[in-house]
Amino acid sequence: MAIRNFTELAYSKSVKAMQQRLGTRERNAELEREARNTEVTDGLSAYLAERTSILFATAAKSGWPYVQHRGGPKGFVRTLDRHTIAFADYPGNKQYITLGNLAENPKATILAINYAERQRVKIWGEAELVEDDRDLLDSLMPPNNAIYVSRAIRFHVVAWDINCPSHIPQLFTLEEVEAASAAMLARIAELEAQLTARELA
Repeated sequence: MAIRNFTELAYSKSVKAMQQRLGTRERNAELEREARNTEVTDGLSAYLAERTSILFATAAKSGWPYVQHRGGPKGFVRTLDRHTIAFADYPGNKQYITLGNLAENPKATILAINYAERQRVKIWGEAELVEDDRDLLDSLMPPNNAIYVSRAIRFHVVAWDINCPSHIPQLFTLEEVEAASAAMLARIAELEAQLTARELA
């Protein structure tokens, strides 16, 4: 059966019981009736293309969850089609917990946060390790970067949702701060030059 929205995956009987106890069941029931966010839209694709960092959650067959950071240059999360995204599995601490979990349980979620705009997107789906698709691996190699991509994660999107901005700290990357500082310093230099010219006139 096709998924209508993320609530079919996230709202278990226990979750609904907790919503009832805390007084939000009626509001959440409205979400369950909506058909939305089951494909990679142009908006979602553009949002992911701007991210340099995501959190990737998997779970072992035993049920233990595991969350791992994945990062790269802008565009490291690529949209392949309306139901699929992918990203390179860059070398890390070589514990391979995420990859081991996926080998026995493909269900996974992604949390992508834009701290500057205080936005976050949750994505549910099934993920798989890719090692034998050289065309895909080559397409995920960052431009002008010496990193060789030997593995990737292909993520089949089932549903996604946008969270509220509550409690997300507003943070900026070093690149964003340096760009803002450069513009400010350039303006200061321009004003100083104008003052000097007036003094010499």
